[in-house]
Amino acid sequence: MPMTTKDSDALVKEAQQLLAKKLQGDARRRFLRQGLTLGGVALLTGCDLSSNPNVENVLNRVSALNDRVQHWLFSDRRLAPEYSAAQIDPDFPFNAFYGEEDIPLIDGADYRLAVAGLVQNTRPWQLAELHRLPQEHQITRHICVEGWSAIGQWGGVPFGVFLKHIGADLSAKYVKFTCADDYYTSIDMSTALHPQTLLTLSWNRQVLPPKYGYPMKLRIPTKLGYKNPKHIQVIEVTNRFPGGYWEDQGYNWFGGS
Repeated sequence: MPMTTKDSDALVKEAQQLLAKKLQGDARRRFLRQGLTLGGVALLTGCDLSSNPNVENVLNRVSALNDRVQHWLFSDRRLAPEYSAAQIDPDFPFNAFYGEEDIPLIDGADYRLAVAGLVQNTRPWQLAELHRLPQEHQITRHICVEGWSAIGQWGGVPFGVFLKHIGADLSAKYVKFTCADDYYTSIDMSTALHPQTLLTLSWNRQVLPPKYGYPMKLRIPTKLGYKNPKHIQVIEVTNRFPGGYWEDQGYNWFGGS
């Protein structure tokens, strides 16, 4: 649902009230004068805030507010840009919280994808079964929170198609992913159902290499890279907020690009 002027005004007012309550002394008085302006942003990076004992709580609350704004702005009709084959980066980077020597090596013949939570059918899926589902391909840009980006070609099962196959409750709030490399993350159901969100099984029309997430990763071109988990082992549909590996350390949960 598009955010109206009334919605945006309410969000700004909420943020102002939130920060004004937490800041103290001169910092609070300066914020009330400046509001959510460039000067207010400068205040957030100043000494007054950095020495305030409530800093972490303030920033966590603002991050939660940011998640709400991004969710309201999100639309399944707004697609990430797609590119030509000539624009694919031949040296697409490896990226993880560990080195390439620690990439998990998974035997595809033994692999089973577990599904859990608010789904009608919780039987595990073999890799061959996933390859038999309808496949789509996209050439999209991966955007990393570290500041780099790269274009790659991904192929796989539209995630919305898979969720319908397992009888997922599409009114549930979240989908959580648990991975073989001890990574975990979660997304909102609207993102899960976005037409460009893929259960990725291939890279450049070839089997997905281990460094990019074999046997399966989630590709979400509308999200930053840390929201694209690799080596997925468990998919859980839930109404309980699941957090994530980086999100639990302070990264923005919605993670829109």
